[in-house]
Amino acid sequence: MKFREIKLAGVYVIELEKKEDDRGFLTRWWDKKEFRKLGMSEGLTQGYISFTKQKGTVRGFHFLLPPAKEFKLVRVISGSIFEVAIDLRKDSKTYKKWQGFKFSAEDYKMLFITPGFAHAILTLEQNTQIMALYSPNYDPKLEKGIRFDDPKFKIKWPIKVEHVSDKDKAWEDF
Repeated sequence: MKFREIKLAGVYVIELEKKEDDRGFLTRWWDKKEFRKLGMSEGLTQGYISFTKQKGTVRGFHFLLPPAKEFKLVRVISGSIFEVAIDLRKDSKTYKKWQGFKFSAEDYKMLFITPGFAHAILTLEQNTQIMALYSPNYDPKLEKGIRFDDPKFKIKWPIKVEHVSDKDKAWEDF
């Protein structure tokens, strides 16, 4: 696994290293010791698979309020997405800045997000699935969100956003 920190300190693109032979390949996608080096003192506690039927569907932006310290590890398992992280850490040099990435099932990359970021995905293909691991356990009392089109952030989505849940449409401006 190769960890590449992006311009938003605390967010990493992880390139999975495939060991291939005539049977196929093997790749390590989880290593507790490596993630501990990045500040994750507790393990990931919940895992989800999200299936989205329609291209142009946004899920997010979601984050947890303190005292929760939310970690996320996300990988596309079919289809492709545009994934965005927004820095919400008031003491950060990149506070209120965002960065987006295109990921697909074929690129064998993951996004690892440490506490203090809002996160969203936009599906770039129909029938897209992602696998996501989270810590801590979800607590709806601590959940907050930002609308995908909040004028404060001016997110440049690569395709038209066509599908958004009522819950995600209802978030207030930041």
